[in-house]
Amino acid sequence: MDVHEYSNGEVTILWKPKLCQHATNCVQLLPRVYNPKARPWIKPENATSDELRAQVAQCPSGVLSITE
Repeated sequence: MDVHEYSNGEVTILWKPKLCQHATNCVQLLPRVYNPKARPWIKPENATSDELRAQVAQCPSGVLSITE
């Protein structure tokens, strides 16, 4: 399965793009991290690790996860 990794140096977001159906939720919760028009579209360095953990925990499709 295709998995993309994005790190802020403390935590890493794992994203499974082929399963993603709710990217709007990410953009609404942390717009400074998730920008679908940018490349890369996830910039975890723009939030604290706690903010990222909280947002990923709310992913309705489960395509985002965190590794420490």
